[in-house]
Amino acid sequence: MRWCSEAISLSGAHALAPVSLFTNKTVAFQFQKPFFFKFKFNNSFSSTSLIHRNPLAAQLQPSCSTEDDFDFDFLVVNFYHFVFIKDPQQEVAKHLSFLELEGLDIHGRIYLNEQGINAQYSGPSKDAMVYVNWIKEDDRFSNILVQISQSEIGHAFPSLKLRYKPSLVQFKSDTSDLPVLDPSMRAIPLAPSEWRDRLEAINKNDPHSKDYPNKDYILLDVRNGYEWDIGHFRGAQRPNVDCFRSTSFGLSQEEITASDPLSNVDKENTNILMYCTGGIRCDVYSTILRQHGFQNLYTLQGGVSNYIKNEGPAEWIGNLFVFDSRLSLPPPVYHPQANTEVGTPTPTSVSSDDKFAKCYICNSGVSELRHRNCANLDCNLLFLCCKKCVKDLRGCCCLTCSTAPRLRPVLNGEHRYKKWHIYRDMDLQGNARIST
Repeated sequence: MRWCSEAISLSGAHALAPVSLFTNKTVAFQFQKPFFFKFKFNNSFSSTSLIHRNPLAAQLQPSCSTEDDFDFDFLVVNFYHFVFIKDPQQEVAKHLSFLELEGLDIHGRIYLNEQGINAQYSGPSKDAMVYVNWIKEDDRFSNILVQISQSEIGHAFPSLKLRYKPSLVQFKSDTSDLPVLDPSMRAIPLAPSEWRDRLEAINKNDPHSKDYPNKDYILLDVRNGYEWDIGHFRGAQRPNVDCFRSTSFGLSQEEITASDPLSNVDKENTNILMYCTGGIRCDVYSTILRQHGFQNLYTLQGGVSNYIKNEGPAEWIGNLFVFDSRLSLPPPVYHPQANTEVGTPTPTSVSSDDKFAKCYICNSGVSELRHRNCANLDCNLLFLCCKKCVKDLRGCCCLTCSTAPRLRPVLNGEHRYKKWHIYRDMDLQGNARIST
């Protein structure tokens, strides 16, 4: 696997900082009316209190809080919505104007086109919520599922990219003509509780359960292989894909291959349960599968992040890969009551249930569920690595890269490389040392 623009490039477009994750808390809300919250979290769940920042903040009664509550300054906000936008360029200009007028400190990726919006951004809690509150004042976006998490590192994105984009998700073919605006062409969304019931019945192989499939079923991970490598649902096959844009499950006319779980299946009778991080990739890809004759398509509403927030880590193994500078989030970030069998874990430590995670180099177990970038500036591969291989190969992904002319310092722990141009003109080979 080489660099994919869809993935986090830790030394390319993103400047990353040390991370402390375990005390993060996340909450997802399906807002019905626009309003503005400042969030407070304790060790059990969340409480909310009103912040009156400007006239955009609606008046709400604050809920009770406890002495264990604590404030936090930065949020990461994620949402998407398929809806027809007649003039997306004008919509982009309106968003940019609002952010400038209000002086909001927003970093992230916010894309709009004729089919809707896809947003992942970070900001100070006030700014982040004022922006999403303003978006939800528009009737077209009033019922979007907004997923919110704490960022202890400040901004989780290096800058703001708010622009028109022909495709809301990157795919090898143009997605602008896909019927994503037609709900009947997308997979049927399953609530987290229903998804859990189905997976438990499947994994327990209980034919007497009301949720036991009476037809063939396939659990389809519609993500990248490197995402599966640090966390996935039990029973899900690792996708042989390094970039979502190259996904071709069920589309190949060639002979059957083991890497395609949808090859040679009964398209009319096979139940396909699709999941991804936040849901948008499943919605897009399910319309492609519909066009290829697949009938029984189901997706996890709100993706894995919404599932863990509601159901905890039931049927889930490992951490969740996220496309911001935090990279890897353990279940307690989304569901505070989630603990492993061996007690309270460190943010990315491997529990007794996570032995699936292997070093890409020597195939031994890894001590943390977190990717790193190859120290070779001209490679930048995102990979999992054990501590021994990090030391032996000077933070590189292979022996060849370890002798490359442009090597960055070896980073230990949760440190991340800065923007690539910082290293571009350095005497990198002479500076290839361990940095703590």
